Amino acid sequence: MNASTQLLPAVSTFLSSPKQLLIDGEHVDAEGGKTFATLNPATEKELVQVAQGSAADVDRAVDAARRAFEAGSPWSVMTPRERSHLLWRVGDLIEERTEEFAQLESLDNGKSLESARGDVGVAAELFRYFAGWATKMEGTSIPMSVPGREFHAYTRREPIGVVAGIVPWNFPLTMACFKIVPAITAGNTVVLKPAEQTPLTALLLGDLLLEAGLPAGVVNILPGFGDTGAGLVDHPGVDKVAFTGSTEVGKKIAAAASGNLKKVSLELGGKAPNIIFADADLDAAIAGAALAGYFNEGQCCVNGSRLYVERSVFDQVVEGSPQQRGRSPSVTRSTRPPPWARSSRPSSTRRSWATSAARSRTARPSSPAAPTRRPTRATSSRRRSSPA
Repeated sequence: MNASTQLLPAVSTFLSSPKQLLIDGEHVDAEGGKTFATLNPATEKELVQVAQGSAADVDRAVDAARRAFEAGSPWSVMTPRERSHLLWRVGDLIEERTEEFAQLESLDNGKSLESARGDVGVAAELFRYFAGWATKMEGTSIPMSVPGREFHAYTRREPIGVVAGIVPWNFPLTMACFKIVPAITAGNTVVLKPAEQTPLTALLLGDLLLEAGLPAGVVNILPGFGDTGAGLVDHPGVDKVAFTGSTEVGKKIAAAASGNLKKVSLELGGKAPNIIFADADLDAAIAGAALAGYFNEGQCCVNGSRLYVERSVFDQVVEGSPQQRGRSPSVTRSTRPPPWARSSRPSSTRRSWATSAARSRTARPSSPAAPTRRPTRATSSRRRSSPA
């Protein structure tokens, strides 16, 4: 966010006091009172102190989520139509406070205010989209063929229970919504651990959910570090873990979840190549490759992190068309391309943002792969720990 941008009073107020955990509908200090600083990555200055969840806090949050889920609770008796209306209401509230969320996201994550506004719009639409699904999760009746016997067989879809959501820092608000919204649409309850680098918009979202009328304990927000996430994964009261982050941490979660056969969904990073052949519309292909490589400053699990180009058009793609160079700040931003975008031909001294596909016939098509490394927030000068 530009230093000259005037902060909204609501944002200044939000940052004026330490942020607490959200457990059972209440803002509470961490057990033992431990806190950590969340920083503005553009300036490396502290934004605010945030409560750091411990093992005891994991217990409190999971217990609250379990109570909110159990039969007879206000959440368990809420009809699908009522859930639908509540979800739509949250979408409206997010949209009404777009600038507040965007400023907070930009300060905490480092992305541009324009990009942050786009993320807020996605979050609002996610609530609205799933509002339509709340009334459409249906079972099936099954005809049985047993001579001389009559059966009534059917299936019904039921909520799983307590869901632990663990998210990274590249799209803090959007990722929080991806974990929370589908889960509560189906009637589950949630304990969310935002990334320790970017907890603020998740905490603001928690406030908004309560304002919209979500019963206490249905969504709990638990900032913390890797041990907080590990505590959720290991907890016997958690029925499902939904994680977005590194492959290394994903493997650990899958192994730990086997202890009590938790359901697990893992969205892990990968190396996704784009391939450009000579008969392609090169202007469109270059523009698409630039977007794929630099979207969200390259901090996105589905980015095109490698580019293979047919030899006959290799130089043309590397240089880019004059029209594309004039249009795309992503292509012209730097004369030194990122490591993943340099030519991998051993005999070549040219540095490029493309890799020639016309190698020796004996070379493996997918080799050499770009080295696996955890990216850092684009505007930060410091490397961050893996989000777990």
